[in-house]
Amino acid sequence: MAMSDSLVFKDKFVAALLALLTGVFGGHRFYLRGLRDPWAWVHGPLFVLGLIGVWRFVLLQRDDALTWALLGLFVAVVIAVVVQTLVIGLTSDEQWDARWNAGSTRRSANGWGPVLVVIFALFMSVGSLTGGLAYVLQRFFGGQ
Repeated sequence: MAMSDSLVFKDKFVAALLALLTGVFGGHRFYLRGLRDPWAWVHGPLFVLGLIGVWRFVLLQRDDALTWALLGLFVAVVIAVVVQTLVIGLTSDEQWDARWNAGSTRRSANGWGPVLVVIFALFMSVGSLTGGLAYVLQRFFGGQ
């Protein structure tokens, strides 16, 4: 394998795992597109703003418009990252190589790795959605 192939090749499993574990900070986008990707730089600050909403809601017991806007931002970032994880993990190896490894002679041969990342992302999403929905409905209907 030529040295340039190892520099150009983007592994789908690594990208999906980075999306799952560091996606809220743009880790997968930095891996795929480099430091010049403006959307990668947006992930982190938006996620931190969303965390401020979580902090205001859970710890400070604030229930105002700003808190809900920040919570919406938090949810939007998490949903975007989950969708990106699913798209990366479920892209066929042929499509992946055509998009990300066009300049490389090396070809992807992903097995279950990306699929397992997708399954884990779906479990986390459903668990978070269920827990968050239960908490919000409990607050809405006065159970505090």
